[in-house]
Amino acid sequence: MEQSIPFSPGQIVYVIIRNPHSQDVANVQQAAVVHNPEVPSGLALFLYETYYPLTNEVAVYSSMEDAELAYQEAFGIGDTGNYYG
Repeated sequence: MEQSIPFSPGQIVYVIIRNPHSQDVANVQQAAVVHNPEVPSGLALFLYETYYPLTNEVAVYSSMEDAELAYQEAFGIGDTGNYYG
């Protein structure tokens, strides 16, 4: 799938990623936009020492604040006032 959002190699972005071992756990992670080593004309996200193709199927945010807001909208943040574990 072709990427329509203009990203540049070296750009730092933020993504919401799920834990592959526990699908009910997700968090915002910083990633780098890099040249895709498998598709020279494409871009990839470099995250956790792994290349992920940068496609329109991946929600990518240019700021941590935007990613955190999207996370809250997707997963909800309840009132955790007196919750300790």
